[in-house]
Amino acid sequence: MDIRSQLKALFPDHIEEEEPQEESSNVWLQDEPLLCKYEKRKGKPVTIIEGYNGADNDFKILAKELKIHLGVGGSTKDETIIIQGDYRDKIMDYLKAKGFKVKRVGG
Repeated sequence: MDIRSQLKALFPDHIEEEEPQEESSNVWLQDEPLLCKYEKRKGKPVTIIEGYNGADNDFKILAKELKIHLGVGGSTKDETIIIQGDYRDKIMDYLKAKGFKVKRVGG
C-alpha cells in the first residue's frame, strides 16, 4: 500500500491536484546557430556563448537558466553569456534539448 492510497483512505473527500510540470521558458529560438567557445581569462577558464539575436529579456532568461542548470556563476555582457568554467559539452547538450542550433568554436 503506497502513501497515496493511505492518504486517500484517511481523507476520502480530498481532491488530488495535478503536480505542476516544469515550466519551459518561452525563449525565442533563432535560425542561426549559437557559438559556444572556450577561453582563459586571467588564468581561469570561461565558456562564452555568442550569437543570440533575440530580445534582451529572453537573453537574460536564457543566461539565468544556464547558470541554474550548471550550478555555476556567470554574467551577460555585450550580447554574450559568460559562464565560469569549461562546460561546453553540457551547455551544448542543454541548448540542443531546448531547440537551439549550437556550433562549437575552437578546440
